Amino acid sequence: MRPDVEAMKADIEQSVALLRRRLDWDVANRKLDELNARVEDPTLWNDPDAAQAVSRERSRLKTQIDTVLEMESGLEEGVMLADMADEEGDEATLEEARAALKAIKDRASRAELEALLSGEADGNDAYLEVNSGAGGTESCDWAGMLLRMYSRWAKAHGYEVQIEASEDGDQAGIKSATILVTGPNAYGWLKSESGVHRLVRISPYDAAAKRHTSFASVGVSPVVDDTIEIDINPADVRTDTYRASGSGGQHINKTDSAVRLTHIPTNTVVACQAGRSQHQNREQAWKMLRGRLYELELQKREAAAQALADAKTDIGWGHQIRSYVLQPYQMVKDLRTEVETSDTQGVLDGDLDAFMGAALAARVGETRGSTVE
Repeated sequence: MRPDVEAMKADIEQSVALLRRRLDWDVANRKLDELNARVEDPTLWNDPDAAQAVSRERSRLKTQIDTVLEMESGLEEGVMLADMADEEGDEATLEEARAALKAIKDRASRAELEALLSGEADGNDAYLEVNSGAGGTESCDWAGMLLRMYSRWAKAHGYEVQIEASEDGDQAGIKSATILVTGPNAYGWLKSESGVHRLVRISPYDAAAKRHTSFASVGVSPVVDDTIEIDINPADVRTDTYRASGSGGQHINKTDSAVRLTHIPTNTVVACQAGRSQHQNREQAWKMLRGRLYELELQKREAAAQALADAKTDIGWGHQIRSYVLQPYQMVKDLRTEVETSDTQGVLDGDLDAFMGAALAARVGETRGSTVE
């Protein structure tokens, strides 16, 4: 067996063994059998909420088990193909086997990280909010770039993205925007992105072509379902309605259908304008508020998350979690995990897995590589 093939085989075997241990393999399979039996019980569907919770848990566990089995099967087939190609001197087929094993290795690395998503809301959908900070038009443009970056990351991983609210900048970009990211583990992956993001570049809005520094903040909160109880006193919430902003066209709102909710005790503000009616926007805004208040509670529980929340209070110097430098050199560096890369365009196009993975691993005390190749 070629040394590189043998190394990939060893890496994949190590990842699979780790996944089996984290899943507690025998227990996980017994639990899946129990969940399968419950789903087949017609009486379960008398309670739709309970039925949906069981179905989600079954789907999550089945996906984890199937992933391990598929990686084991793919590893066996890839190694067999590589050995045959090596014996026959077929370099083309050997390269094909290498590519297949590399794909399994990458999938195993991601599965390792997903196995760490064990928080109460990690498997939920997520709201991601971007706000421009110090820097005027520059920061509004930067906020728009961040919104595009996260939207591209989400779509590349099969998530659905829906704009819930948006306020355009005066000249370019956005002052603020909130998107709903829908899909498995959306909140678990995105939660580490909360904080201030700093951009250094030659300004496209400066005739003198001077270097400018811009800031924007990102906030992430989970979509809270019925399995998580959040009590909100309606008397603590102020409701405002206003006319939604947009680019025009047949779908632009002609009435005050947009809804803004303010939770007075925590000064938490959410807004929604995506629905066609005030009723739809009000219902969605309440979901967003529950998610934001749940995120605040999580931050209180975790000292590290609390420090992160404190950093959000000022969108400017000294509070950033990540720097994106386009001039005088190319570098994106996360200041919490020290992960960095010179592929700035790739990052701005949504290649964020290395940063998210490192933050997730650090959160549970594991280590990852510090440089992206």
